[in-house]
Amino acid sequence: MSGVSLAVAPRSEPDQTSTSATKPPQQQEQQPVVGGVMGSLRVIELQLVAFIMVFSASGLVPLLDLLFPALTTAYLLALARFAFPSHGTTVSSGSQEIFHGRKFFRFYVVVGTTIGLFLPLAYVLGGFARGDDQAVRSATPHLFLLSFQILTENIISGLSLFSPPVRALVPLLYTVRRIFVILDWVNDVWVTKTLPANAQLKDIAWCWFGRGLAVANLVYFSINLFGFLIPKFLPRAFERYFRDRDEIHAKTAEDKQSATINTKSQPRDKKAD
Repeated sequence: MSGVSLAVAPRSEPDQTSTSATKPPQQQEQQPVVGGVMGSLRVIELQLVAFIMVFSASGLVPLLDLLFPALTTAYLLALARFAFPSHGTTVSSGSQEIFHGRKFFRFYVVVGTTIGLFLPLAYVLGGFARGDDQAVRSATPHLFLLSFQILTENIISGLSLFSPPVRALVPLLYTVRRIFVILDWVNDVWVTKTLPANAQLKDIAWCWFGRGLAVANLVYFSINLFGFLIPKFLPRAFERYFRDRDEIHAKTAEDKQSATINTKSQPRDKKAD
């Protein structure tokens, strides 16, 4: 997971007008409606919520990493309220996409999803199966923060409350924190963890799998942070934000000017009558 795959992709909502016109009333009434917040979450988001709950209850995530999502959410809400308020044009115009990626970018996202989410999850599950508590404890904080990051990106991408700069800061803040967590993971598997002299081949392969996975995550997310999020994604979000703001200000000025002209022309029309 590159950290921005869900933040840059607009949520695709079905065309309710066309579907309602083609379906009979009986089928329309049979569509299930789930209320509340959970009803708006997709299947992948429900799975992420399950991961977060399991990781939180396992006692394998340090207190600082448990508090980080709450502090980050509070900071994002403050930015959305005071620093970068939404202009209300992103969602209403139907385009929430900040960075339009091509085929290479999609491949880049798939690689990040494999390295950052699927393989670490398999590593943690394998650690449980093998009784390797050190492997589980090393990789769990990264998975916890990444799950929270993806869930946050998914939720705020569909809310008009959050402007493009605020949405762009979500992967940026989480990636910065996760790099420090991954550094601890690298230290655990490369320095702290040692193999016994009579280790079997499968134990050696498992050890090097964990080491390679930790280094791969460090390399990928470092490139993602310093090569994409900071130099490309964040400036694109601010550029769009200020462009929309200028367009709104220009339109407001034109509306005021038109209203002033109409107001001045009304007394002349009355005198002519």
